[in-house]
This record gives sequence, C-alpha cells and structure tokens, in this order.
Amino acid sequence: MDAAAGLPDAWSQVRAPLIVPLLQLSVAVCLGMAVLLFLERLYMGVVIVGVKLLRRTPERRYKCDPISEEDDPELGSAAFPVVLVQIPMFNEREVYHLSIGAVCGLTWPSDRLVVQVLDDSTDPIIKEMVRLECERWAHKGINITYQTREDRKGYKAGALKQGMKHGYVRECEYVVIFDADFQPNPDYLHRTIPYLHHNPQIALVQARWRFVNADECLMTRMQEMSLDYHFKVEQEVSSSVCAFFGFNGTAGVWRIAALNEAGGWNDRTTVEDMDLAIRASLKGWKFVYLGDVQVKSELPSTFKAFRFQQHRWSCGPANLFRKMLMEIVTNKKVTIWKKFHVIYNFFLVRKIVAHIVTFTFYCIIIPTTIFVPEVHIPKWGCVYIPSIITLLNSVGTPRSFHLLFFWILFENVMSLHRTKATLIGLLEAGRVNEWVVTEKLGNVLKMKSANKASTKKSFMRMWERLNIPELGVGAFLFSCGWYDVAFGKDNFFIYLFFQSMAFFVVGVGYVGTIVPQS
Repeated sequence: MDAAAGLPDAWSQVRAPLIVPLLQLSVAVCLGMAVLLFLERLYMGVVIVGVKLLRRTPERRYKCDPISEEDDPELGSAAFPVVLVQIPMFNEREVYHLSIGAVCGLTWPSDRLVVQVLDDSTDPIIKEMVRLECERWAHKGINITYQTREDRKGYKAGALKQGMKHGYVRECEYVVIFDADFQPNPDYLHRTIPYLHHNPQIALVQARWRFVNADECLMTRMQEMSLDYHFKVEQEVSSSVCAFFGFNGTAGVWRIAALNEAGGWNDRTTVEDMDLAIRASLKGWKFVYLGDVQVKSELPSTFKAFRFQQHRWSCGPANLFRKMLMEIVTNKKVTIWKKFHVIYNFFLVRKIVAHIVTFTFYCIIIPTTIFVPEVHIPKWGCVYIPSIITLLNSVGTPRSFHLLFFWILFENVMSLHRTKATLIGLLEAGRVNEWVVTEKLGNVLKMKSANKASTKKSFMRMWERLNIPELGVGAFLFSCGWYDVAFGKDNFFIYLFFQSMAFFVVGVGYVGTIVPQS
C-alpha cells in the first residue's frame, strides 16, 4: 500500500527532469518532419498545377510520331523495332491467363514481338496450367516461350535477368514487363514505343495503373486513393521536372541498351525496379511517364496480402537508400538539382519521413503528451498541417473525397507496418530481404459465391484473423482517450477514440476481403 501511494510522487520526480525534455525533443523532431512533408506536398501541388496550366504533356516535349509500315513500304514490318515482353509469375493460379492473353493480343507485327513467360511457380499443377496456356497461344502463331528455373534465386530480378541471357534477346531493342495480373490494351506498344524510337535519350516509358477491383471493398478504395496520388501527382511532377521517377516494376518499356548500361537487374534489395531506375538515371538517361496510357491491374484485397506488399514497398526503398546514398552523392554525370531531388524528395521525404512521422507523431507522441501536460503541441502541427496534407492527397481521386476520414484512419494504421519495415530496411535487420508475392484473387470470389449453395461454409478461425500489434496500439490509444476525457484539456480524445477503433477493426481482422476457406 505504501509503495502504491508513493507512485505519483516517483512519477513526478522522474517526469520533470527526464520525461518532459525527451518528449519535448520528440515533439520538435516530429514537427520538423511534418513540416518537411507539408512543404513537399505543397511543392507537388504547385508544380502539378503549373504542368496542367502550361500543358507540359509528353506529346509536346518529345517526338512521338506513330510507327507505320507506310513510312517505308519496302521495309514492311521491319520498320517496327523488335520488342521483348517479359511476364514474371509465381503460383498465379487465378490470374496467369489474364496477362498472357492480353500480351498475346497486342497489335504489333507478330514477327517483331517476342513473349517470355518466366514462371517460378513451385506448384506443379499451376506450372502445367501456365505451360499449356503458352502452348495454346504458340499454336495460334504467337512467338511465346515458357521458361522455368531450378530455384528462385533473386526472386523477380533473378527471373528477369535469366530471361535476358538468351541469344535472341540481342535482336530486341526494347523490353516490356507485365506482372501476372496486368492487362495492357491492344494499342499499348503503339502508344509507348514511339517515345523510345524517336528520342534516343529516353530509357524508360512508364504507363499508369488502372485498378479493376477498386470498388471491391473499402480497403481497395483506400489503396486507390493513395496510388492515384502517386501516379497523377508524384510521377507526373517528377517526369515533367527532372525526367526521373521510380520504375513501378510493371507496365513499363525499357530501352535494352540503357538497361544493360545501368548494369541490368540486381537482386540486392526487394525493389529491383527502383534500383534499376536510379542506376539508369545516374547514367544520364531520361524517363517519361504517360498518364493517359492505362493498364488494368488488380489491387490486393486481403489484408494479409496488402500488409506483405506494404512491407516490401517500405523496407526495400529504405534499404536501397542506405546502399546507394554515397553512389548518388559522388556521381558526376547528373546535376546537383537531380541529386537533390533523388535524395531529398524521392527517398528522404517520401520513402522515410512520410512513414515514420505518420506513426510516431500521430500514434505515439501525441497520445503520450496527454500524460505529460507540461508538453504542448501547437495546433498548426497537430491539426492544420495534417489537414492540408490530407486535402492535397485527395486530388488524385476526387470520387473518393467523401472517404477522406476513413482514409486518414486507415493510413495511420498501416503506418505501423510501414514504419517497422522502413526501420528494418535502414538497419538491414532480419526481414530486410523478405519477398512474399502479393496474392491475387482474380475471379475466385465470384466462383466461390456461385458455388456457395453446394459448398459447406467454412470460416477462418477467429484467432487466425487477429493482428496483435494493431490490437496493442488500439488499446494504448483507447486508454489515452479515456485519460484525456478525465484530465485532458486539448480534446484529443475525439481523434484517439476514432483512431483506436480503426486499430481494433483491423486488429480483429475485419478489413479487406475475407476469402472463405474450402
């Protein structure tokens, strides 16, 4: 009883000399990071407005006349460059036929198109299904090859690198990569290749992703909002200002000469696409983003798949930043402005600060200050700046403006995993090279729904859906909210209760699509 009675006095003695200064320092650091993120978003907003007003479209900045046999009738189809299309896949039972069918339907002279299906599948049944699909298209006259490896060394980068070693690749000028769930329109090559064909300084032409399942559930709508900002603002601005952006790993066309000059595919991180793009950029090559060329793809609709994807997308860039920082700084082929853009805008603010400040400030520091009233957070830091950043992010998806409140809560929840992954990448900790292929469902839900009358329902056990970290953070925020109700003065409890509920919902697994187990 005496020990319990002395706890308040002990807390008071520790709080003033130790807790208060540390928390004040943490608040100052987080406010600084929030300002950096705000300025970066504001810069993006101003530039994208300027790009639209000045009409700095790729068509006006680069020559992109269509390639046609009529330009030189004697050449015929030889007027078209030879294009290699690579489709890497791993156990893609539900979607393998989508990308293969779409690629084989491209309107490009058949004798100038080479298709590689790079199958790293470990399931023999799926491997046979993919092989038979390739044979089916080969019988229709498509130059398609089915290739496998003895192991998955290097994962996707290893498969793409292996595919480039064949002798016939030397006849190809360009290489296109499509993941297994991507479905290009028939005119994709006619709209992208001319930029490379007429402009020898361009190494990469990137198309935009369009999501076929954006309306499947609330989680896919949240993803659409984040990715639309990435494509419509970040990549548009980067392409217009300094002709550099991160290759998205799919739906892009590379000049093979540029790819080889940059050193080819490298599997030192889980973001081989970003790695290649930066190395090519440091060689002086330019990139072009085509926002009006859209390729259909699928968003991960289960929380497990989305969580693994976000780990890779957050851990990989942080680890690549650690490995390439000095290489970027000492490079002599690009301007200081481009170096600054890559280091500060591309890496530091977007890939590191954005993740860390979101979770640390809004889910740890702000709730903790409730227990330490001596530490005050200005309204501009905890209200105005995040509100403006949120509004600026919403420009990419106007149709989802009414979902902004849910988007904020969901992004804060996901910042837990992104922050952890970012720190793993920076420190090169245990899971730094973890590669889990994002699960695609295709039409599996429709098929299961159609058969549900004849199939016994079997739901995932509750404990298999539980996410303990989210439940822990939710409990922390909920307790902070009640303490603020009782003793606080800043009314943070309103935000804390809503945010804790978001963590609880994700923690018990009621987010995304829940696939019935059969």
